[in-house]
Amino acid sequence: MIPTLAADSALLDCLRSLEAQILRDFEVVIVDNSGRRLVRARDAGESAAGVLTILENERNAGFGAAINQGLRVSRTPFLATLNDDCVAHPEWLRALVAAIEPRPDAGMCASQVRLAGANRLDSAGMLLSADASSKQRGHGELPGRYSTPEEVLFPSGAAALYRRAMLEEVGGFDEDFFLYCEDTDLGLRARWAGWKCLYAPDAIVEHRYSHSAGRASRLKAYYVERNRLFVLLKNFPARALVFAPFAALARYGWHAWYLLRGRGAAAQFRTEGHAGWLLVWFALRAHLAMLASLVKLWKKRRAIRRTARISAGEFRRLLHAHSISPREVAAL
Repeated sequence: MIPTLAADSALLDCLRSLEAQILRDFEVVIVDNSGRRLVRARDAGESAAGVLTILENERNAGFGAAINQGLRVSRTPFLATLNDDCVAHPEWLRALVAAIEPRPDAGMCASQVRLAGANRLDSAGMLLSADASSKQRGHGELPGRYSTPEEVLFPSGAAALYRRAMLEEVGGFDEDFFLYCEDTDLGLRARWAGWKCLYAPDAIVEHRYSHSAGRASRLKAYYVERNRLFVLLKNFPARALVFAPFAALARYGWHAWYLLRGRGAAAQFRTEGHAGWLLVWFALRAHLAMLASLVKLWKKRRAIRRTARISAGEFRRLLHAHSISPREVAAL
């Protein structure tokens, strides 16, 4: 399942990498979010053998909505998501399926996502901070340090495999997120429902990080913060909610610290030509958006807890086992 906005040369590279997969029994669905039929206009679909479906939206429906569209038109027992700026190694799909197929308790499988052009990791699964900020496990580290198959909290949606039964049970991606953190929300809802997530180190993709929206764009700064709050209110147990504001304040403080020293995401935001004070404005806007959505978020929270198969204590222990500190979040 490949959502695309630009349908540019990166998408063609992505499709060529799927042509080279050792596992051959799969179908490809491209969801064109450009609103301009760019996939057909550039003959991107026809350039890849095995592409069965191109779905076209009149506007950018967002990542989660695109994946849900693909889920509705497919019938496969597993659904792989792949960003259009990723290039999959030939073993990618086979390694994911080999990991998850014998584990009926696993609803998700994470890839080893590497930063394109560098022998460094983008992610080996995901971690979560006490304020619901999600970050890539192993980001910037050497791939060899993450060569062991193991359980992780949830995968990065940039390159993941999901079990259809799990997606249908939890209701797929929450389309209200639009961009960013929708994989965090889905992963946590799946965890509440009792599903596990595996990490397959041989399922390797190369990722041109934030190729579409930019590594530290205004769009990303706002939606990451707003959707963090959505994740928090929907998924965190009451006891964890109490501590979340203090963790968020600590992260804001570390962002300011690293901004002054030219490090971390806040410094990258300023390096790309944006004023630092905009980060404060986006944080304020995010909190206002959260308040405006409070009733809807509360209803979704209650629905998650009604169908939960693990206790709040078990969920907190999961978060603790796969946690990252506010300082580490700000430094990445």
